[in-house]
Amino acid sequence: MNVRIDVSNIRLETERLILRPFEENDLNDFNTYAKVEGVGEMAGWPHHQSIEESKKILNIFMEEKKTFALFHKETKKVIGSLGLEKYNENYYKEYANQKGLELGYVLSKEYWGNGLMPEAVHRVIEFLFKEKNLDFVTCAHFIKNSQSRRVIEKNGFHFVCEGVFDGKIGKFEDRNYILRKEDYQNEKI
Repeated sequence: MNVRIDVSNIRLETERLILRPFEENDLNDFNTYAKVEGVGEMAGWPHHQSIEESKKILNIFMEEKKTFALFHKETKKVIGSLGLEKYNENYYKEYANQKGLELGYVLSKEYWGNGLMPEAVHRVIEFLFKEKNLDFVTCAHFIKNSQSRRVIEKNGFHFVCEGVFDGKIGKFEDRNYILRKEDYQNEKI
């Protein structure tokens, strides 16, 4: 079963990042990465066309209370987001009586290839299993998105199936993965 977690009072840290709720004063940082062509498209949404569009989405993040801002400690900027989303129950029917959710993430193009997203995902998985006692976490990537595939692999997820994601900019073939709590504990990822 899908679980909802309110992140409004949660703060997680890694070596290089602070994962915290979005704030109004994150608008310029958010717009800086969200307006870059190719960033949003990797997650199924069009890059932002204006600061007003970014403000509208930022307000949704703050209202829904399910998305972490990725604050880079060194640059003191928000460089991405990591959402705790509903998973597609059609792909995980055998887990209907267990608690889970899906991770969705995006990172500023400027920071791609530095291992920051695997670091953030790892910390959130640890939090979800150890502090929120979830049974599983799912994640997906578009077939052509090798960066997200690597994040998923580095965090020990196991392939479940291919599917179709109906995003704001069209339909995409995707690959869906799961990480069960017992696998996480046994593999010590």
